[in-house]
Amino acid sequence: MKETLLSSYQVSETPQLLAKSSKKPTGSTRASSRFNSLVSGTRFLGRVVGSRYNPLLAQVVVTRRCNLSCGYCNEYDSFSPPVPLADLLAWIDHLAALKTASITFTGGEPLLHPELDQAIAAARRHGMIVTMITNGFRLTRGWIERLNAAGLQGMQISIDNLKPDDISMKSLSSVEGKLALLQQHARFKVNVNSVLGVTNERTQDVVTVARTAAKYGLQHSVGVLHDHTGTLKPLAAEQMEAYKLVTEISPSIVHTLNYRLFQKNLMNGRPNDWKCRAGARYLYIAEDGKVHWCSQQRGYPGIPLLEYTRADLRREYETEKSCSPTCTLSCVHQMSMFDRYRGTQVSRPPA
Repeated sequence: MKETLLSSYQVSETPQLLAKSSKKPTGSTRASSRFNSLVSGTRFLGRVVGSRYNPLLAQVVVTRRCNLSCGYCNEYDSFSPPVPLADLLAWIDHLAALKTASITFTGGEPLLHPELDQAIAAARRHGMIVTMITNGFRLTRGWIERLNAAGLQGMQISIDNLKPDDISMKSLSSVEGKLALLQQHARFKVNVNSVLGVTNERTQDVVTVARTAAKYGLQHSVGVLHDHTGTLKPLAAEQMEAYKLVTEISPSIVHTLNYRLFQKNLMNGRPNDWKCRAGARYLYIAEDGKVHWCSQQRGYPGIPLLEYTRADLRREYETEKSCSPTCTLSCVHQMSMFDRYRGTQVSRPPA
């Protein structure tokens, strides 16, 4: 499960809701960080109100390959090569031309792409907010410094349990040392995300993960497990209680937003009445360079990004998605919420 964002990051600064910084900068570094956050947030809000036909968030798969093989995940393989840097740079240029506000680099495992920092730097040069999602296993101080230098603004690191099992290998025992590295060296914001519903036996593990994240001064967020279509897998009573406790350990606008937007209804067995803007406000670009509604609805619209136009954005903005009433994908909910109260408008051909 590669989403949740921003899951995890705070709306005031990013579409993926950027969390508190893992490191407290001082002097000119603090002033620069605040200035950059202000500029990024202002630019993002400008894209929100300036038009409804530009993407607010693009999730870009830089490689489908992953170093782990978690049983509940369908977003990886063990053999695919990284997307060539030249292709990534062309995609980033085209997303900029579409006036995309932010990019999240994902996988697979994005740190398996040896030139990831160059793609991050290219997106930052276009003025986009740039974040990434990782399992954290390949993080080193060297990688952190490269990401700092590239201008990365937010990282989500996924941890589901205390010890690895067949369902999830993203365990605290494997990456707690990486959290310490991030606390000491990262100049970007860090959020630890866990998924509830993976196994009943490991429900309390998520609470321990949340407490550990707090120990390192990191934000924590929790998502609910979805099936292969992106719809909710119902939570048991113990999981509901753990969800409540985790949100108290790490209170944030993200938890409140996700709960009110869609989780409250779904966890109580009720569908949500909302308009999904996937394919317009939110784009999922797979490793083949095609645009899809999301990671769980690959194939629609299935158009190569370099051929994607404002006419496509207009069409998908209005397209009804039959999967939306029970969708658990927080990124899509978050990017769609900005247009929730806009009046309807008849689409016109782009100028």
